[in-house]
Amino acid sequence: MDDEAGRHEQERPDGTVKSATQMGRRILSAQELFADRQEIEIHLGDAVYRLRLTRAGKLILTK
Repeated sequence: MDDEAGRHEQERPDGTVKSATQMGRRILSAQELFADRQEIEIHLGDAVYRLRLTRAGKLILTK
């Protein structure tokens, strides 16, 4: 499967599939991140990013 398409699996050359957990990634649901909010802040170094959940269920990341 195409990992860049947002899927949680990656197909190996031998046809087996490696999960996101096996690749060392942490998986969080939007519900875990947002709880009852529509926007959260992500701090990275000196930068502050805002991640917003739209009514249409899309994510918007702004700096």
